[in-house]
This record gives sequence, structure tokens and C-alpha cells, in this order.
Amino acid sequence: MVENDCFDLHGKSILVTGGTGSFGQVFVRRVLEEFEPHRLVILSRDEFKQFEMARSVNGPNVRYVVGDVRDEARLARLFAGIDVVVHAAALKQVPTAEYNPIECIKTNVLGAENVINAALDAGVKRVVALSTDKATNPINLYGATKLCSDKLFIAANGLSGEDGTRFSVVRYGNVVGSRGSVIPFFEERRESGMLPITDERMTRFWITLERGAEFVIQVLSMMSRGEIFVPKQPVMRMVDLATAIAPECAQEIIGIRPGEKIHEVLVPADEARHTLEFDDFFVVVPAFHEAWGTKPPETYGGSAGRPVPAGFEYRSNGDADRLSAAELRALIYPQASSRIAGPYSHRR
Repeated sequence: MVENDCFDLHGKSILVTGGTGSFGQVFVRRVLEEFEPHRLVILSRDEFKQFEMARSVNGPNVRYVVGDVRDEARLARLFAGIDVVVHAAALKQVPTAEYNPIECIKTNVLGAENVINAALDAGVKRVVALSTDKATNPINLYGATKLCSDKLFIAANGLSGEDGTRFSVVRYGNVVGSRGSVIPFFEERRESGMLPITDERMTRFWITLERGAEFVIQVLSMMSRGEIFVPKQPVMRMVDLATAIAPECAQEIIGIRPGEKIHEVLVPADEARHTLEFDDFFVVVPAFHEAWGTKPPETYGGSAGRPVPAGFEYRSNGDADRLSAAELRALIYPQASSRIAGPYSHRR
């Protein structure tokens, strides 16, 4: 049996793929503030982003390396001596993926397989892969590739053996302040007096970069193998977000873009029978762990979870805590609301 034993990042060698992205930058800063890693390797394709990040995030134990998850030989070299991998590299723009599907597949699916093989070969202890709500019941190419990626990382536990590399997945929704989010787009359109809204019914899960990084650190300490961890998150309506950013602007309904959903799901009904609920998160335990010769631990983070009801779904138009326009404004322009600063609440 595999236990989710005590594990922290002190003295560990850590590698972050896509480390110069929005999540990577916050995660790296948090690790350096809270732990003393032996080595922290930031892997990305863009040397200029590395140059910019290195001006504010650096130290004797920080390494910036240029590379691509599509390059298996490069990963094999870089993963040598690494204890922990956080896989954040991905092509994430929904419309871009729709029009360039094979490029998205090469990074999100084949790149995931390269990360898995390199981790297995190098004897990495723990790998956490970042996923998205769009991987749940996907209707777009991006979501489909992330679903494939999630399946690859979970199944990789069957290749690593009882004492080998542990792989788990973290799944969450839209990230406040990430590159390519709708917030800077709305801000740019304020002067026009009109904000385009794809559908007035549209809802989304919403998480801060800080909370996302904090949760990944938490998962690294409590993962066993093969779980999908889902932090509880508030939701928002797109019309409320537009009002929060530019209350003076009119809103024009322009229709849904290719590959978009009206609402998102983080825990679908089909996964309910394998899902445990905790105060601040859900855990979808692997359905076929017995084939690995293991079983899930009895507790995560020191507490036992509650099985969710049959047919349960964690949806952005369900019972999740909905943020008002005022609360969204406090979150985006933090003259901070105490309600949002702490762990996200969830009404049941």
C-alpha cells in the first residue's frame, strides 16, 4: 500500500515545465519564500521571458533552462537528479487550438508523454500535472488534449511500480491574472464604451494564481498516486466580470466562440462514485488503483473525505459560491476583500 506520507520541498530538486508562465512565476516565488530547495529548475521555450523573470526571481539554487516538452532527449537530460516535477507547460488558447490542432496535440499530449517517460527514467519522486475544467466532458480540442494528458499521467502510475514515481493531477478553472485571460481584453476595450459578451448566461470557475500555487504545494505533500485534486473555487458570471471591470460600459452579446461552453464542470457525474469531498477540495481517486497493487490512503491532509452523492457534479452553474460584481472587482484590483483572501468557500 502506498501512503501519502510526510513530504515537503526542503532540500529537494524541483523542476517546473512552463516555468515562466503566469502560474510558474507565482509557484517559483512561493517555493523560494517557504522552502529551501536544493535546486529549482525553470524550464521554458522563451529565452526573453526567462531573462525578464530572472531580473526579479533568482538565487544560487535557481536555474533557468531553455527547452521544449516536445523534445524528449532534452527532458531526459534535464530531469537527471530531479525529485519533483510540476508540469505546467501547455498550449491553452481555445480558438488557437481549434485552428492549429496538431500543434496543440504535439505539446499537450505528446509533450505529456515525454514528461512521463523522462520522469520514470530519471527516478523522479513526484510529478503533479496541471489540468483544466475544459478537460471535463470536453467539446474543444484544447480540452480533449488535456483529458488525454490527464489519462496519461494517471495511467503512468502503472508503469512506475510501488516505490517508483508518483503521478497525480490538479484540475481547476480560469485563473485571475493569467496571461491571455479576458481581464486585460476587457480593460483594453473600456475606452470604446462597449464590452463584447459571448453569452449572458456564461459562468466560469475562478481561482487566483496565489491559491493555485498554494494548492499545488499542498497536493505535493498529500498525493498518493493517480488522484485528481480539485480545489473548491468560487464562480462568476461573465456579465458580472464585465461590470466589475467597466461598470460604465454597455455590453454587447456577440455569440459563443468555437469550442466554448456556457458552463464548466470540474467534477462530472461519471466521476462521482470515485470522488471524496473535503472542506476545501475534492479528490477523484483512481478507478483502477488495484491493478497497481495499491489502494488510496484513508486520509488526505490529515482528514478523511466524505463520499459525494451519486450523480453529484461540481458545476460553475451549480452550488459553488458565486462572486458578485463588487467581489470580483475587489479580487481583480486588490484593495482586498477579506472574504476572497482566504480559502474559497463553498455553499452546500
